[in-house]
Amino acid sequence: MYYQQNTNEADETYSVKLKKKFPKDKALQHFDDFYTNVYGDKWPSIRIALLSPHKYCALINNFGDTEQIMTHLENQGALNIKTLFELEERNIKEQKNAETRKEDLEKIYKLDQKMEQLMISKQHEEVESVYPQHEGVSKDGPNKLEPSLASRADEDFPPALPSEGRHAASLQSSLESAEYDTHRLIDPTVGLSASALYEFVPASKLKGMEDFVLESQHYAYYKKDTDFPVHVEKQQKLNFPDHLHVLTFERGNVSYFPSPRRASTGVFNYFLLDGGSLLPVLALDLQPGDKVLDMCAAPGGKSLMMLQTLYPDILVCNDVLESRVKRIHSVMQQFLYDPDKWEDRLKVTQKDGRDIDERNVYNKILVDVPCTTDRHSLHENDNNIFKPTRTKERLKLPETQAELLSNALKLVSPGGTVVYSTCSLSPIQNDGVVHMALRQVWQETNIEVAIIDLSPALQSVQSVFRLGRDIGLKYGHLILPFLPANFGPMYFCKIVRTK
Repeated sequence: MYYQQNTNEADETYSVKLKKKFPKDKALQHFDDFYTNVYGDKWPSIRIALLSPHKYCALINNFGDTEQIMTHLENQGALNIKTLFELEERNIKEQKNAETRKEDLEKIYKLDQKMEQLMISKQHEEVESVYPQHEGVSKDGPNKLEPSLASRADEDFPPALPSEGRHAASLQSSLESAEYDTHRLIDPTVGLSASALYEFVPASKLKGMEDFVLESQHYAYYKKDTDFPVHVEKQQKLNFPDHLHVLTFERGNVSYFPSPRRASTGVFNYFLLDGGSLLPVLALDLQPGDKVLDMCAAPGGKSLMMLQTLYPDILVCNDVLESRVKRIHSVMQQFLYDPDKWEDRLKVTQKDGRDIDERNVYNKILVDVPCTTDRHSLHENDNNIFKPTRTKERLKLPETQAELLSNALKLVSPGGTVVYSTCSLSPIQNDGVVHMALRQVWQETNIEVAIIDLSPALQSVQSVFRLGRDIGLKYGHLILPFLPANFGPMYFCKIVRTK
């Protein structure tokens, strides 16, 4: 009887655990509901990658045993990402040169055809001038047995123009009778308007206070926005600093880096982080003498990466919570030799990024905002943004993110660069927030900015990362999780203040 009672209690406890929803379960349900509509048939692949082990890169510490540790990791199969980028860039350049050569040859061929037709025409004129056709002369006269030079020319050089005309007419008639896919046509009067940004609107429903609110609710923030001018410039090349060394394993290789050890200088030899963190830093295009603000710096990986370039004249690492600021201090102490010597170049501050008011001090600002941290939310219940106690915080994320980015655009000096980044797949927290911030700055200030389209420059990274294509991005770029290269998600958008 006692055994049966304990068994029943155990069954009830197990049943309760089965029915209980943990934050990571709510996160997955939320993503399935929202991202299926956003990414369509790409979502199953992204979903599997998010639920699978993460792939890391090794950021080599220039203040440790640099050459020795790089050789050690390369002997284990790791590759220098800079080398991979350069090889891909070289391949792209060779391919473009081949295409250019092909186009030039086609132009030469067409020019030769025109010259040939001109020569034929000239021959006709010369023949007619020597053997004029007189009225009353019989065609069966002396020239009956000896064909004229003109007729020979016609036989030897048949004119190509009628054939070309037929092809042109056929193409024209085909175009006139073709059926257009009107769903792919873009109204030029719309431009980059608010209404054009939101192609996917998932079902918006409230599932009770104990459950989650779908992110589609946030579309109300900017669906009613008015249009504003958006200037876009293309960047052709991604500059990779000489002293920045980041290693990874080739695509499809799921090997792990060993835990970092301390070097002879007392600091750790390398820092493990998501490879996607590299691209927002490269997008900043750091140069010697830059004054940099990392507005939301914790845990400090991107700040450490910027320091490893040896470029910043000063780097300010800021965050809002004391616990996060302590994490930044810890990282810097573990990876910087003699931290006291960095007092003039490295500062760690604790402020709300929205309240920073040091205008025209920084020419480079990284705004790596707090977000739903999609990968973390699917693996950890502790400190999960989908916990019931954090529902209000999660719902206010887009508003907070837009305010942080708006303030960064006001702080950066004219000619300076702001890079906005998240580790979320949400179009609301990504392009949506950029749109809201740009609109706010346009309405409240005389500041003028340009969105930098990095598409041409990012062609060289495709051998390492999987970039989102044809997913409706208007402003930024997105690294999609992908099993053979399981980095990200990482969204980043580069904005330059022009005035």
